[in-house]
Amino acid sequence: MLDLKYLQNNFEEVAKSLKNKKVDESLLKKLSDLFLNLKKEKANLEELQAFQNKFSKELSTAQDKENLKKQLSENKEKISIQNKKVDEILANLEEIAHSIPNIPDKCVPVGEDENDNVELKKVLTPPSFDFTPKEHFELGEKLNWLDFVRGVKISQSRFCILKNEGALLNRALINYMIDFNMKRGFNLINVPFLVNSKTMFGTGQLPKFKDDMYKVEDEDLYLISTSEIPVTNFYSDEILSSENLPIKMTCYSACFRKEAGSAGRDTRGIIRQHQFEKVELVSITKPEQSNSVFEEMLNCASDLLSSLGLAHRHLMLCTGDLGFSAAKTVDLEVWLPGQNKYREISSVSNCQDFQARRAKIRYKNDKGKNEFVHTLNGSSLAVGRTLVAIMENYQDDKGNIHIPDVLRKYF
Repeated sequence: MLDLKYLQNNFEEVAKSLKNKKVDESLLKKLSDLFLNLKKEKANLEELQAFQNKFSKELSTAQDKENLKKQLSENKEKISIQNKKVDEILANLEEIAHSIPNIPDKCVPVGEDENDNVELKKVLTPPSFDFTPKEHFELGEKLNWLDFVRGVKISQSRFCILKNEGALLNRALINYMIDFNMKRGFNLINVPFLVNSKTMFGTGQLPKFKDDMYKVEDEDLYLISTSEIPVTNFYSDEILSSENLPIKMTCYSACFRKEAGSAGRDTRGIIRQHQFEKVELVSITKPEQSNSVFEEMLNCASDLLSSLGLAHRHLMLCTGDLGFSAAKTVDLEVWLPGQNKYREISSVSNCQDFQARRAKIRYKNDKGKNEFVHTLNGSSLAVGRTLVAIMENYQDDKGNIHIPDVLRKYF
């Protein structure tokens, strides 16, 4: 959540940044009007309080005590009414602020959508084939690794069952990713896949993305869409010690998304599923540490792809493509020969103090004052998409899949 005081004091500058992030101008106009109204009503309140303070002191020496006492009593009632007015405006401001995204970092390029994202670099060279490479779903069905028909039968569309060596490869990837991340200094944590609405609010999924979440009927529980949600909120409502920061964690989880806005996209295969698996990186840092930890997390995910021999590229997301809670994001896109293009496999984001403010995660700084931490998250990696990438990049002309050397010990 944005700092309302900062937003009020720097409204024009922040509004310009939020417009670049596609925040509706009518919402910004409503915010502006509320701030002006708040300023006016606060001034009225201060005037009433000043009267009360001044004449309360003079009551004992006043010539007409009864009249002044009556005026003070009436003024006290006005103060009560005025306080309620100010509180109502503040409540309205806070409610709107819950749906306002984070301000883009100054380094983020201004742009409309994914077409304006900026390629930072390419890592490794895509493989060349002397045959036409197949897409993963063709390979998976032929090898009896992927069962889409039974996935739909027992659930619905956008569900798939992994079988045989496909299921083994999926498991190997999870174990390898966790081991890789732990060697890079990220501590393993295992969390619930069901969380309450307060936790969902803390990382920004609620109220904005309520329609994308699976909710348990008649209970305050939601299936997580990423383990970033419970892992970040592990420290909600806490004041951390400065010497314990940064805290760096890795976590495996299943993830659940309705994919409400993706009708017609990636309808074949396992690129976009309602249930998928991910190994996540989450860091909690002091503000001055967050940029260096961001690079550390990005390098960890990129090096993981390189260790699997998968060509990929780094993309800095523009303002129009930036996520709700993120101040800046770099996507990693892996090369898929079957599609003949790069596809997203990881997003590494610095949310700065946006989530910390919502989840109330603070630390005691060197001056002994409580200050909001910075939170960061990144996929390392989306397991299903990594499975897809290995299938397509390691296929041969007979439709067999060769297992990368680093994964063989996990079989």
